Amino acid sequence: MNIGHISTAMVTPFKEDGSVDFIATEKLIEHLLSTGTDSLVVCGTTGESPTLTTDEKLTLIQFVVEKVNNRVPVIAGTGSNNTAESIDLSLEAEALGVDAIMIVTPYYNKPNQRGMIAHFEAIANAITLPVVVYNIPGRSVVNLEPESVIALSKIPNIQLVKEASGSLDQMTKILAGTDDNFHVYSGDDSLTLPLLAIGGSGIISVASHVIGQDMQEMVQAFLEGNHAKSAEIHQSILPVIKGLFEHPNPVVVKYALSKIGVEVGSLRLPLVELTEEEKLTFDKIWDEYSKSK
Repeated sequence: MNIGHISTAMVTPFKEDGSVDFIATEKLIEHLLSTGTDSLVVCGTTGESPTLTTDEKLTLIQFVVEKVNNRVPVIAGTGSNNTAESIDLSLEAEALGVDAIMIVTPYYNKPNQRGMIAHFEAIANAITLPVVVYNIPGRSVVNLEPESVIALSKIPNIQLVKEASGSLDQMTKILAGTDDNFHVYSGDDSLTLPLLAIGGSGIISVASHVIGQDMQEMVQAFLEGNHAKSAEIHQSILPVIKGLFEHPNPVVVKYALSKIGVEVGSLRLPLVELTEEEKLTFDKIWDEYSKSK
């Protein structure tokens, strides 16, 4: 499956009363598609999926599929730490017309490698859609080891991994042990260029909400062999990327979107807004970046 090089894990816009803002969601989709995004992930971590009800997820997935209207692939985050529930949600997302599903490593249960392999295998076997395996040890506590990813890559519809371990060594092992039709994407924006350099395919991104064009230019420069230009762009956007993750995601990126006129509302508890002091800290980073443009 081809999801391009820059896939954006969309934030979920909320109204003042806390409900999902579908008007703002449509505007966000159009903003992303016009600023370098090759595919969209809906109901991922950045979309505050832990605070969305199942009905909200399904309504949001259906809305995004309809508004995107086959212009780019749409990937639905349907994983949880409950395998049976993940299967049910994946089947419903498949019926709504998504192009792929993304399944996170089971959090809190702390399964071993055999348990995680069995979890992904059960979900993949229940559907026909391509599956993106999402490894994020910082949130799920468990790390899906390279050998487990390599084993899972033998299942025909498990075609990609979003690696948010932060380990290029781990990504290298996966790339070395899988076929060319299996793709490794970074889950860390700052590792986009380094991952491309070792044979990866791209990024499932948060930063592309606000610097998507720069990220796409960086990727294209690298692919064209202009490594000096790609390195220069990487260096210029790195402070913004770091600033976006100074506080729990998606707290900062929602604030950053407001700075470029894309209003997505507030957050759902337990996440809280930035303080005025925290906003000023990001403002300085953003101002420095803007001056360099």
